[in-house]
Amino acid sequence: MVSRMNYRTDRYGNKISILGYGCMRFTQNAGKVDLRKTEREIMEAYRAGINYFDTAYIYSGSEDALGKILEKNRIREKVNIATKLPHYLVKKPGSMEKYFTEQLKRLRTDYVDYYLMHMLTDVKTWERLKELGILAWLEEKKKSGAIRQIGFSYHGNSDMFCKLVDAYDWDFCQIQYNYLDENSQAGRKGLHYAAAKDIPVIIMEPLRGGKLAGMLPEEAKKLFEEYPVKRNPAEWAFRWLWDQPEVTCVLSGMNSLEMVKENTETASKAWAGAFTEAEEGLLQDVINAINAKVKVGCTGCRYCMPCPKNVDIPGTFAAYNRRYSDGRRAAIVEYMMCTALRKDSSAASNCVECGKCEQHCPQHIQIRTELKNARKELEGPFYKAARKIVQFLKLY
Repeated sequence: MVSRMNYRTDRYGNKISILGYGCMRFTQNAGKVDLRKTEREIMEAYRAGINYFDTAYIYSGSEDALGKILEKNRIREKVNIATKLPHYLVKKPGSMEKYFTEQLKRLRTDYVDYYLMHMLTDVKTWERLKELGILAWLEEKKKSGAIRQIGFSYHGNSDMFCKLVDAYDWDFCQIQYNYLDENSQAGRKGLHYAAAKDIPVIIMEPLRGGKLAGMLPEEAKKLFEEYPVKRNPAEWAFRWLWDQPEVTCVLSGMNSLEMVKENTETASKAWAGAFTEAEEGLLQDVINAINAKVKVGCTGCRYCMPCPKNVDIPGTFAAYNRRYSDGRRAAIVEYMMCTALRKDSSAASNCVECGKCEQHCPQHIQIRTELKNARKELEGPFYKAARKIVQFLKLY
């Protein structure tokens, strides 16, 4: 295999391709993964040097398809599989073993290289898993070699992310991060916090669900087109991430040969510390163009936090702004992840209008008023129903 890929190392010195294959978006026909098409794409990625493949229990047909393709082409031992425990379905100690055994069967393997707690939301959720015996279970799996490294994936604010990082001796973690989310989600603060503890960071949503590739406003597209260095928007987004040495691997949900070839070509020419001040300035101008229509000028500085009623103020505003940049569905999904899918709700509806947050906001945002506006937009019937289901099932 001739590799054009660049690599970074995990905490044990293993080489990981800086571009990882996100397996959530395999092409499907009639509700089933198109195996022939997916095999061509995965093998093209493998030949280009990608050695990190990320899937999950709940990705429909993904684990099974990946397992079949790796087995057929006899490359299982030459790549790394990352998959995830659906801990939100775990109700009793035996459930962990049940799901893991099913995953091994789907993946046609007897070990997983990187195993994540899927969408770990907060420390209380981790404590619940500890009560169910997850620490002893993970220790046994790691000792036997059935799980090589243990991590977690996360959607939420940087404060809770840092607490989760401290809650266990993780081997790696996975966060949403891109140039629009530099100061939201786990953000740059979370990235640096994990890296300082020698915890490799895997990046998801590098293109914000495709927005930073093909759904930019015309003003942003024009900025890229007029810049002397010619790169497409996706390449700019990827290079911004790889410019940061704290980033270990960036996942891309590739589902075409063209996408695989384009992204691997970009990865072969990217390295840390290559961005110039002018290029950083360009991306800031692009961010400003994207944010021109935002409803709330929140920078994610978090001076307003913590809220005495546990409202995730920056997370709420990030989702509220996303309503006007990415659409209602994307906004509600983000809001659900950041506020509802956790032990203690951090929704805007918790606000009692004490006003403490406004005393510390450097942007002088009328936070109480804007939280009301966000609540009207984001806490509709679907949100309320989903929250009740979460509470009823006690998933978190």
